[in-house]
Amino acid sequence: MKKVSVGASKKYEVLIGRGLLAELGRLTAEVKPCCRVALITDDVVDCLYGDRAKKSLEDAGFCVVRYVFKNGERSKDLSTYADILDWLSESGITRTDLIAALGGGVCGDMAGFAAATFLRGLDYIQIPTTLLSMVDSSVGGKTAVDLKAGKNLVGAFHQPIRVICDTETLSTLSEEIFADGASETIKYGILKDRRIFDLFNEGRAKEEIDDIIRRSVEIKSWYVEQDEFDTGLRMYLNLGHTTGHAVEKLSDFSVSHGHAVAIGMVIAADMAASLSLMKREDAELIKDNLKRNGLPVSTPFSAEELGEVALSDKKRMGGSIKLILPTGIGSCCLYETDAKRLPELFGLSEAVGAAVQK
Repeated sequence: MKKVSVGASKKYEVLIGRGLLAELGRLTAEVKPCCRVALITDDVVDCLYGDRAKKSLEDAGFCVVRYVFKNGERSKDLSTYADILDWLSESGITRTDLIAALGGGVCGDMAGFAAATFLRGLDYIQIPTTLLSMVDSSVGGKTAVDLKAGKNLVGAFHQPIRVICDTETLSTLSEEIFADGASETIKYGILKDRRIFDLFNEGRAKEEIDDIIRRSVEIKSWYVEQDEFDTGLRMYLNLGHTTGHAVEKLSDFSVSHGHAVAIGMVIAADMAASLSLMKREDAELIKDNLKRNGLPVSTPFSAEELGEVALSDKKRMGGSIKLILPTGIGSCCLYETDAKRLPELFGLSEAVGAAVQK
């Protein structure tokens, strides 16, 4: 088992290894005395792992109640959030109890936001079951739900007390869902670690997935420790996300988060090359790597459509917006610009307004 310590305002460990779901109760008891556990998951993950997680917790002395919602980004809204709060109240959950998020990023965000706000804050643990949630959304304390205007516009920073990543759960992922996680993981390679980028580029990622997850979490935790509340350095983790969130919304979420972020990273790389911030061959290398890992590298949406939606992005500050652009494989910069220039900048990429390519 590998461990990564996250030194945020609330310090906690991320545990990574095979078979950890069977140890869930014991690993939870190390950080929380026996209590009632509100296990929150979606219908797909519940069928796969819900009973196993519940049994492990109960064997360790916890009393478990379970809430299951419909899988998918469309469930990540205020209506589902309100239903969870009502259920927590009806289930008699108190401030000394625990919420456990079992599933991917949607589940982690929903359960985490409920933990941040119900009774003004409860402890919670993250039990991510997808590559994307293991390397990204389960770490760092960002919790949120979507509004009609855009992604993650209502939320709170609330750090978990432990993150438990059982990498055996990755074996049940479809190639498409694994690719979602590959996108966010390749992002860490572009940001800070050429080796991660190369492992995916060479087709060797699955062979070394535990180490890749560990290193990705180390990179994310470094940014979180420097800037927990996302006002400076942590913004670098948004590489590909401003455009990616716009693609998700314009597609009515038929394009998944990781796939949309891949498109966003291609557009960011094209922008950077056009602005002479990086070499064109590096931009092409990013595009090729994403294609090789089953990810889209273009979008049919126009620069104007993307720009209009991106104006609602939470990273906009007044009339300006901060974009993260790569300067090479393993380095990026923060590029601040007038938000009204977004359509012009998006138009620098041939990936915009094109037939979808994988």
